[in-house]
Amino acid sequence: MWTRSFALYFGARTISLLGDAMMPVASALAIGKVYGIAGVGFVLALWTASAVLVMLFGGVVADRIGPRRLMIGADVVRVVTQAVVAVAFLDGAPPYALLLAMAFLSGMAAGVFEPCVNGMVPLVAEDPQRANATLKIAEAVTQLVGPALAGILVVATGPVFVYTVDASTFLVSAVCLLLVRVAVPTPEPSDVLSDLRRGWEEFKARSWMWSVILVWVFWGVLVVGPYVPLSSQVIGADYGWVMAALGLGTVLGGLVAIRLKPRRPLAAGAVALIGYVAVPLSVALGAPLPLLMAGHLLGGCAMAFWSVMWSTTVQTQVAPDVLNRVNAYQVAGSVAGMAIGQALAGPVTALVEPRVFMLGSALVTVGVVTALLAIGPVRRLGRRSQASGGSGPVTVPAT
Repeated sequence: MWTRSFALYFGARTISLLGDAMMPVASALAIGKVYGIAGVGFVLALWTASAVLVMLFGGVVADRIGPRRLMIGADVVRVVTQAVVAVAFLDGAPPYALLLAMAFLSGMAAGVFEPCVNGMVPLVAEDPQRANATLKIAEAVTQLVGPALAGILVVATGPVFVYTVDASTFLVSAVCLLLVRVAVPTPEPSDVLSDLRRGWEEFKARSWMWSVILVWVFWGVLVVGPYVPLSSQVIGADYGWVMAALGLGTVLGGLVAIRLKPRRPLAAGAVALIGYVAVPLSVALGAPLPLLMAGHLLGGCAMAFWSVMWSTTVQTQVAPDVLNRVNAYQVAGSVAGMAIGQALAGPVTALVEPRVFMLGSALVTVGVVTALLAIGPVRRLGRRSQASGGSGPVTVPAT
């Protein structure tokens, strides 16, 4: 698996993910200190919404010119946006309009970058599940180190240095991707609308995919979206350490996913996802730090295993020539609910206590797992080693 191309791609993703892992904590602490929960929520919501806005077109362009080139361009844009925010914090309290503008541009860059992440894996690795699990472990390590590092740096050096480090991570990522050598696609002549329509038809034809995304919208609105703004305020100064525990759990989940290859990957991932209940539940109950960290450790392990099962399923069930477009639809659907949840994080505190809302998030997680296992195509979908152009999904007969 450790070819030159995969090693460079692994390096690019790891350093970029480190910066990404630092930002929620840095934003929650730096922006929250000046503009409060609502300020953090709206910045994160605008970032997510702008990503969704361009994501479908990112998938089309990636299938035309190759995902690597698009990822490099997105990294360059984010070098600029994060550097601008770093300079703005030199005055102590940057204009909120500037923070929103940079969040919008950075989100657009992330929107064209994200569909390419899944599309690159089959190009640089022959075993997608091992590659996905290895990348998930790298993400977990950055989640372990990044939040604690960001919390320490914000207190010790301030947000300027943290945002400067984040800008440098995207620069290193762009250089690594520039050195990766993968095949450039030669698509048949077509227009953008035809490409979008083809991607939609491929997405719509897979009931296991669009049904999961529908469930995931509720997950984003009521669980994942509001989590960072609300939990950071409830947990307070220990937030970085709790996020580090979440990262350690993700490492463990990735290690399990390297070795375990269930016959029904989505069903197994859904069963594992029940462990994520411990994340919002521990916050809602106001648990002491050791229990908070234990709950997030379990939740991180559960989420990592589901994530690897999902990514591998998409990569192996979708034909390579439309993979980036289909990725764009499924990722856009996945994060659309998050934007709504992030925007509602501030206003919802005027109606209900954050801990009460987090208790509701725990109940929603139980409902999400139940819904996933109740969907027949999700429950029965079997493994496939690699995607092919014309064959249908592999299913495992019910017993």
